[in-house]
Amino acid sequence: MPKTVYRSIWISDAHLGSRDCRADYLLSFLKHHKCEYLYLVGDIIDVWQLKRRWYWPQDLNNVIHRILGKARKGARVTYIPGNHDDFFRDFLGLEFGGVKIAANAIHTTADGRRLLIIHGDEFDVVVQCNRWLAVLGSAAYDYLIYANRLLNGCRRRLGLPYWSFAAYVKGKVKNACRYVGSFEQVLAREARKYDVDGVVCGHIHQPAIKMIDGIQYCNTGDWIENCTALVETETGEIRIINWMKEWNEVWLQNPALHEREEVAEEELADVSFA
Repeated sequence: MPKTVYRSIWISDAHLGSRDCRADYLLSFLKHHKCEYLYLVGDIIDVWQLKRRWYWPQDLNNVIHRILGKARKGARVTYIPGNHDDFFRDFLGLEFGGVKIAANAIHTTADGRRLLIIHGDEFDVVVQCNRWLAVLGSAAYDYLIYANRLLNGCRRRLGLPYWSFAAYVKGKVKNACRYVGSFEQVLAREARKYDVDGVVCGHIHQPAIKMIDGIQYCNTGDWIENCTALVETETGEIRIINWMKEWNEVWLQNPALHEREEVAEEELADVSFA
């Protein structure tokens, strides 16, 4: 199967270290796609789960190999930590193995549009308090964002887990749709503050591309249930790739391909990180 080339690729919420991670699909996706820009938009490594119970099979090493390999071959790789891998927020501005760690990024598409790249977890608190924030105005909004960053920065240094409104809300099924809609609105509002044309985020595991009040809202989805990524074509168009669906179709048409994939990954496992 030949590689598909895109100008940019965004992936998030792989949750490597969680038993629910579909590392097999992510690995095949990375193998069959090339890009100039690769953005890792948070929750790539699930540090929360690893602290509770260590789970790191060879497939996860292979995923890391693939990412570092893309950086070595010239791809510009940016890692924007999320709440499950907020450990890496202590290393903002540094670069490891060709992978730059940043709190957020601005990406310029081939057709000249500017996109804010951010995980999105810091806006959970804003989503929950959106009703009274609408009354109190932007000053309260900015203060709440600052306070949330400060609080979770302190919790991180004390070895405490991230305080997530999302985990609470997602347990309340009747409020789930309302939460997603509010999250999208808040992220679009944040994009306007940066004077950009759109925003790319993750966090809520809901792949989407839509216009919200003149802002293009894009969510990468996840590699737990959806196995989706965002890609940019050479003309600047942003698309959602449902790799689980695409790969399953390819596999059904060519069952022998899976066996060749397994052999290739076994050979990759023998290559050191050096």
